[in-house]
Amino acid sequence: MTGALRRLRALPLRSRLALLVATAVAVAVAAVAAACWFVTRAQLENQLDSSLRNVSVSDDYVQVLLTSCTRPGHASAPQLEGAYIVQLVTVTGSTCTAADVSPIGVSAADIAVAAGLRDNALHTARAKNGTRMRVYTYAFEPRNPIPGLLPGSFAVSVARPMSEIDDPLSTLAWVLLIVSGVGGLGAGAAGLWVARTGLRPVDELTEAVEHVARTEDLTVRIPVEGEDEIARLSSSFNSMTASLASSRDRQAQLIADAGHELRTPLTSLRTNIELLARSDDTGRAIPPDDRRALMTSVKAQMTELASLIGDLQELARPDAADPGPLQVVALHDIADTALERARLRGPELTIRADLTPWYVRAEPAALERAVVNVLDNAVKFSPPRGTIDVALRDGELTVRDHGPGIPADELAHVFERFWRSPSARQLPGSGLGLSIVARTVQQAGGEVGLRPAPDGDGTVAAIRLPGAPQPPPGL
Repeated sequence: MTGALRRLRALPLRSRLALLVATAVAVAVAAVAAACWFVTRAQLENQLDSSLRNVSVSDDYVQVLLTSCTRPGHASAPQLEGAYIVQLVTVTGSTCTAADVSPIGVSAADIAVAAGLRDNALHTARAKNGTRMRVYTYAFEPRNPIPGLLPGSFAVSVARPMSEIDDPLSTLAWVLLIVSGVGGLGAGAAGLWVARTGLRPVDELTEAVEHVARTEDLTVRIPVEGEDEIARLSSSFNSMTASLASSRDRQAQLIADAGHELRTPLTSLRTNIELLARSDDTGRAIPPDDRRALMTSVKAQMTELASLIGDLQELARPDAADPGPLQVVALHDIADTALERARLRGPELTIRADLTPWYVRAEPAALERAVVNVLDNAVKFSPPRGTIDVALRDGELTVRDHGPGIPADELAHVFERFWRSPSARQLPGSGLGLSIVARTVQQAGGEVGLRPAPDGDGTVAAIRLPGAPQPPPGL
């Protein structure tokens, strides 16, 4: 059994499906054929038994039959109409039949009927010539007294050959066998057709997968027909290839944008370093003020490179990757720490804060970096000696600057990677800060957005995170 199952599993799916369909149909046809044969046999037997019970043997026929048995040479009794065979059975088990009729074997039930111990008996027996007979035996009670016959001294058996049932059943069995064979062949053909038709979408999917593996062409799509499991599989494959293609495009775009952003600070660094190296090689000293400016520029470019590389490392993590263990943290404490760093970056700015307690579940380091990025943007775009208003109320952290603001048509792009407003491209930065903010807030289950200030110049950055004003018990 185990070996058969192993061989079955080794077959292709199409062959297994065809074999399964053929077997199921063949078994169903065989079961119907067997049921038909047994029902037909039962009906024929019932009809034969009913006909035997309805036969009425006359007193005259019994007297003639007795005479032919007791007086040899006397004319034998004629055969009953309908090919019925009549046999008399005595209490001793002896029989009396017409001269040209082969006697039928007597059973104990027949003798019991003849002895008056039972009313009738119905059974199958064999005649002396080997013919199988269906026999109905009943106690004979003449309507009129027969001379020399004692009442209850014998029984009458009426019989017909079982060939009347066996021959039609044999013919029916051959017919059903042929029909079952044809049905089995038809089931095999139907199973093969069903397998080919049902697995055609699977073949298309296999070809598509092999094509993608061979050519890395992610534009392949499988037509989706219907709403069955195959259609769902095709739709899932199309969604998967679309997601892979989008991911590859984003990766390529990230590399291209990163290369473009790295080119500017690297070019500036190379130029400044070449000037310093040429000064050392030629012995022509650079004026102290110019040298100091060059070194300041080198440091600024190195800082920008370090920041850009850090941002790239942060964005290199897949969006669906585990953001790290989430912890219950105090958003107001994180905001207060970020405010201290912002005051160091813009000592000439006035930063006003109104923070109410709010506890959220997030990755502490990532959330702090997101808040720092929002405050850095506010510092960067604030005018000299400007004011930045920071508030935390009911889970919404708002940072409002009084800078030039962002045009309405550019608000939809501010969270895209490497996107920078045309008016801000002269300022330092990589265009990655807000995209990092958006991803961190989304991973924490929150929302982030920018909107124009309602009462003047500037922009309001709003971060809303789910949480509570009180820490959970036991924290």
